[in-house]
Order: sequence, then C-alpha cells, then structure tokens
Amino acid sequence: MAKPASAFVCQSCGTTHSKWTGRCDGCGAWNSIVEESREAPASGAKGQALPKGRATRLHALKGDTASPPRIETGISELDRVAGGGFVPGSAVLIGGDPGIGKSTLLLQALASLARKGERVIYVSGEEAIAQVRLRAQRLGLDDAPVLLAAETNTSDIIATLNEDAVPAIVVIDSIQTLWSPVIEAAPGTVSQLKAGSEALVRFAKQKGACILLVGHVTKDGQIAGPKVVEHLVDAVLYFEGDRGHQFRILRAVKNRFGPTDEIGVFEMSDGGLREVTNPSRLFMGSSERPSPGTAVFAGMEGTRPLLVEVQALVSPSPLGTPRRTAVGWDSNRLAMILAVLDARAGVSLAQHDVYLNVAGGLRLKEPAADLAVAAALLSSMSDTLIPHGTVLFGEIALSGNIRPVGQTESRLKEAQKLGLGDAVIAEQGETPVIKGLAIRHMTTVADLVAWVASRSKGLRRIA
Repeated sequence: MAKPASAFVCQSCGTTHSKWTGRCDGCGAWNSIVEESREAPASGAKGQALPKGRATRLHALKGDTASPPRIETGISELDRVAGGGFVPGSAVLIGGDPGIGKSTLLLQALASLARKGERVIYVSGEEAIAQVRLRAQRLGLDDAPVLLAAETNTSDIIATLNEDAVPAIVVIDSIQTLWSPVIEAAPGTVSQLKAGSEALVRFAKQKGACILLVGHVTKDGQIAGPKVVEHLVDAVLYFEGDRGHQFRILRAVKNRFGPTDEIGVFEMSDGGLREVTNPSRLFMGSSERPSPGTAVFAGMEGTRPLLVEVQALVSPSPLGTPRRTAVGWDSNRLAMILAVLDARAGVSLAQHDVYLNVAGGLRLKEPAADLAVAAALLSSMSDTLIPHGTVLFGEIALSGNIRPVGQTESRLKEAQKLGLGDAVIAEQGETPVIKGLAIRHMTTVADLVAWVASRSKGLRRIA
C-alpha cells in the first residue's frame, strides 16, 4: 500500500511548502507551518485525459431576474448589513474578537426567527448545551424554540441537518472546531477548515438553508485560516468593537446580495445587544461643552451617513522625536496631513506631540476625513474652538488643495437632521442647497488656517 504523501502547510495563509521552515514564504508568519497528510492520487489518474463534457446553455446579460427572497431576523441593524435579510441557500462568514458578542447576536437573531415559526438550529463546537442554555436564560431567550446541538464532526452535523425539514438558518460556532475523520489533521488546520467549509456551503446550496459560520480572528484582526474560506462564502461580516466601549459595529466587507462597507451599530447591555437607531448621536459625543481640538466629520459607512467627532491634542514635546499617535485613523494619513500643513500652509508641528482620536472607538477609512482632522489639529494648536454646530469633510491633496468627495448631499442632510447649522466643504461645481444649513467653501489648506486663525482669541498663535 502506498504511503500517503504529506505537505507542510502554513496555517495563516495556506501556502504549501516542500519541507518545514520556520518562516512562511507566502505571508511571512513565523512558526505557522504544520505537516499535514494528504491522499495520494488514484492509480492511472496522472496524465489521464479529461472526460468529454456537454455544452452549457448561454444566456444574455440582459433579462428579467427576480430579487432573491430574504429571511428577516427582526433585528433591523443585522438585516441592514446583510442587505435586507439573509438569502436562503447562502453562506455567511462572521468574524470578530473573542468575547465581542458574536454568539450573543446570533442567538438573539435565531430566537427572533424561532418565535416567528421558523426552524432554526444552533450548532456549538465550543460550548456545551448547558452553557448555551445559561446564556439564553441570562438574555431572556430561553422560551424561544431554538434547536441546539453540540457537535464538531462535520459529517455528523450534515447528517443531523438532513433530518426532518430543512432549517431556515443554521449557525455553526465555530468553523475552527470542525473536523473530519478522513483528514489526518487537527481541528483548525487549513485542511480541516477547507473541507468543513466546503461541505457546509455545498449543503446550503443544495438544500436552500442559510448557513452562518462563526470564525476566529488573528491578532491582526483577520479571520484565521486561508482566504479560500472567504472566497467560498457569499458574505463576510466583521464584528468590531472595543471592550472599553459599550457599542459594537457589524461591518460587511463582502456581500454578493447587498452593499459592502455597510455597518450596523449595537450597544452591549445586561440584556444582550441592543440596536442603536441613531449612531450619529453616539459618535458625536457630548456637545454641551465644546473644547478646542474637536471637529465633527460627516462620513459615509456604506449607504449610511454618520457624524463622528474627531479629537486632536497638540502639545510641546520634550523629546527629540515627537510622538505621533492615531486611534481610529491611519497613522500614515496623519503624517501626510502634518506634512501638507507644514509645506503648504506654514504650520509646523515638528516640535509638538500629536495625538488623534476618533470618538467612540470608531475606525475611519475615508480620505474625506482629512479636512476635519486638519481643523481639529489647528484648533488644538491655537486653542481655538471650532464653531459649535459645524460639520467638515473634504480630501486634502499633497498640493494643499481641498478636493470634493462623493455623496455630499447625504452628508449635509444628516448634519441638518441632527441640528447642525454650518458646513465647511471643498469648492465644487454644484452644491446642493439644504434649508437651514450655511455652507462655507474652501479651496486650500491655507484657507482653513486663515479661517481658524480668524477665530483665535490670541491664546496661542498658529505657525
């Protein structure tokens, strides 16, 4: 009998090596390569010609296609991120830090569906049935007819799901615990992850059930395992948040049935996760006592406009190399803004420590936040208040010009809805007219510096 071949596979990225090495050539991770056995090819398979196939019918790109049906959980923030609800026959991968609330959110969603008469199943590979029941009792969900199972064998899970009626939604918590006896590898390895995920996705497509897969994340915040798992599923959602804050953000980074970068905002409480219907109020912070170094930014998360408070602190540095710290924003982007202020507006912060923070722990990725960040920095340095009720957004180029950004009208309407009366944006061809909102246009960062300096009370000079 032929000896099964073995391969050395990186558990971080799935790269295969011919021998063991301490560092993966694919992703650069150390001590992530594990030897895994694989089946030898069948006799005569090598060099054998492919069987003759049959022609597939071709279709025109234009045609009448019905929208896919949706399974609405009743949790509007979750349904919003999913694109209006989960699609039957789809597979969704949900990742997040340990203890962030993934299991709590999914248990609440299943309980809501079960109370509507849907058949839902929760398969736990990390907790016993008693532990899941205790969580449901603590959340007040123990009266919901949710079906539970504690199993990690992929074949047994699929056999259980094939019994009786096809469930509407199945939660697998988590895919890192799945294993198959035909694969000689430990649970959580690349081989086991791929085999388990493929089997469950195949079940979802064949039976029409929606599969929700919970995945662990690495220290870099990425879902552990090979990227092929993310390619297999129809949607990838990340559950983000800081344990120091009570809110949680569910973000879609891939969705074949809805928009990407959509977010849902939740608040962690004693009774589980509660929806935040107006997240702009949460991230704007308290407006009763405005202070220097704060500016309100109107951002877009998917299709949702969101007002966020940007906080900056500029102080003289006793160090030869001043500190540059950014929380919730790209530190490289902060360095670029500081360089543009120095080179194009004559505002030098080379002898100052600079600290930047996004209120509430939200992480901004939009270049549109450049203008608000620059205004907060200038406000802190000159000890000047940005006028109360002012929103700012615009991208700053290396030339010092302020460039307009997309979805201006949606941003301005959100600011007007929350009671703000002024907006500072880039000069653009046609600006929407929003009743009750005064709009100021700026062309360069020099205009911004002059605007902040005109409001300074002389406590500290800019430049």
